[in-house]
Amino acid sequence: MLLSHDVSGSGPAILLLHSGVADRRMWDDLVPALGHAFTVVRPDFRGFGQTPLPPGEYADADDLDTLLDHLGITDAAVVGSSFGGRVALELATLHPGRVSSLVLLCAAYRGVEPTADVQEFGAEEDRLLEAGDVEGASALNVRTFLGPDADDATRARLLAMQRHAFEVQLAADEQDPPPAPRRVDVDPTAIAVDTVVVSGALDLDLFREVAVVLARDIPGAESIELDWAGHLPSLERPDTVLALLLDVLRDDPTVHQP
Repeated sequence: MLLSHDVSGSGPAILLLHSGVADRRMWDDLVPALGHAFTVVRPDFRGFGQTPLPPGEYADADDLDTLLDHLGITDAAVVGSSFGGRVALELATLHPGRVSSLVLLCAAYRGVEPTADVQEFGAEEDRLLEAGDVEGASALNVRTFLGPDADDATRARLLAMQRHAFEVQLAADEQDPPPAPRRVDVDPTAIAVDTVVVSGALDLDLFREVAVVLARDIPGAESIELDWAGHLPSLERPDTVLALLLDVLRDDPTVHQP
């Protein structure tokens, strides 16, 4: 299956992987400037944006491998936000030759136990969805994951992206058989590319703990904490995150090596 995607710009490839509360449109504010330095590839994962969610087993990392092959791209610098960060790690695990470097923005990772705040969020999201309140569950995600610097227009954009994802995914769960994402276990100590781990000081406890673990366990990883950020810094202060990405990925490819 080929993921819905777009490609813009020219230069070395950069792959932008969206969070689990958004789709590829979350990168809209960054793409024009990134396109001056990179060939920017941004897909929608299955069940997000314009990509459907058919029945059967799949792995997001395999979908990305297929996409890069389709585009004739050997490898890319991979920037992953939240769930997209987890998929970036899975891509580096299953298809390591595809990843030239990693930037993990408040990444998800299965190797850390859920914290109390995440468990509380999950219980409330489940309650709303079981009651059929997709709008309420979408609003809960926006309140939970967007930090205080996000403006009203950004909150409205994220609400629309999350609502659409819920609608697609809930409908897909009614299929027989339903979609079956394959679990990919990641060993951070085996990640062998330059990695920058970015965290938000205002994020949920789980993701701050994940950042500590990944920065500790990925060989040579650099850790950056943004004191103003919640969980989605690229939506909260896109210009600041753009500057960070250009600094990390454009100028000197050896500066972040172990």
